[in-house]
Amino acid sequence: MEGGGCCSSSTSTKNPEKRKPRQQRQHQQQQEKPYKGIRMRKWGKWVAEIREPNKRSRIWLGSYTTPIAAARAYDTAVFYLRGPSARLNFPELIFQEDDLRDVSAASIRKKATEVGAKVDALQAALHAANSESESNSNSNSNSIRLSEKPDLNKFPESSDED
Repeated sequence: MEGGGCCSSSTSTKNPEKRKPRQQRQHQQQQEKPYKGIRMRKWGKWVAEIREPNKRSRIWLGSYTTPIAAARAYDTAVFYLRGPSARLNFPELIFQEDDLRDVSAASIRKKATEVGAKVDALQAALHAANSESESNSNSNSNSIRLSEKPDLNKFPESSDED
């Protein structure tokens, strides 16, 4: 069986023509996916998930209306899984308020979805305030100013407006 057809030795030469479309695809993916660990559904929702270390399973981190909320949920999860050396989307915004001693998938999912939901709510309020201020551009009364970055790890203060 000299030079048999079943076991032909083909050298894997890398073709520069094949490399170019892959680079274009990666560039295109970077434009569509602005943050690490998130993706956009066909209908416009942003979702976050992360792989568990040394396992094939993934931890579902939730579905959000904004990519920032999904990215913050991912950051929270990756921080608790990999520690302070983790590569984060928003390293300046991570805050470890308590030692998450139980690093199970359920506890990480819970913490990440809490942070993501807070960010999602703030983003929605910011969007509503911006659209309201655009429609009422001449009246400056009762406008909500959200120029400061809120601390998302603090519990909201109770108000006596009821």
